[in-house]
Amino acid sequence: QALDPVRQAGVCGILPKPFTTKQLSRALDTTIDYLAAEHGEVIDFRAEELRVLLVDDDPHMRRVIAQELMADERTMLVAQAGSVREGRKAIKQHEFDVLLVDLNLGDGEGFELIDYLKSNRPSAEAIVISIMENDDQVLHAFELGATGYLVKNSWFGNYPQAVLQVANGGASITPHLARRLLQRLRGNCGERDAKACVPEKLSERERDILRHVANGYTSQEISQRLEIALLTVNTHVRNIYRKLQVR
Repeated sequence: QALDPVRQAGVCGILPKPFTTKQLSRALDTTIDYLAAEHGEVIDFRAEELRVLLVDDDPHMRRVIAQELMADERTMLVAQAGSVREGRKAIKQHEFDVLLVDLNLGDGEGFELIDYLKSNRPSAEAIVISIMENDDQVLHAFELGATGYLVKNSWFGNYPQAVLQVANGGASITPHLARRLLQRLRGNCGERDAKACVPEKLSERERDILRHVANGYTSQEISQRLEIALLTVNTHVRNIYRKLQVR
């Protein structure tokens, strides 16, 4: 209640100085929870169409995805490419919000385009669309800055919804990938105690959410179990991805 007048002035919280890294982490978690509660579980931050660049060397897959994107009034397909060379040219020439990119392209790998994207259009997001979910490929894609990974043969959602979720601050993660991320974070600790090292990478809330996902809980179930907004869960997952990025 003491914070109500401050919040009315546009401030979400107060953090006295000096403060520790742990206190700052908790303050950020509280702020995320507060904003999510104020705005609801789903926030559409965009008033305009979401611009998408599609890169896939399979003409049939490009046609399927393109039809879905063009049929949804919330998304706009600005360009298509079928190779790394064409993809680089399209990234440089077009203004867009989300890159949908296949990993296996005729003249190279989609990783090259994700890396090129982050150097040339850092505000744009990248979603991988791949025929398989190889652990090393998934982790490498997220390390480079991808915020989504869709497996073609097992993806039953619609592509416009996937890109909108990422553009509005969400991110997707599977239980298998969550377990791999936990293992990777612990592996980075070297000879130090894994449990003592994980908190240095992730906040308490992020670690808790990652463990819930690793145990098979959906974002909605985690939201209910932790009594936080669904948007908050997605935001924390996104922050986990960011902390794994190499740049």
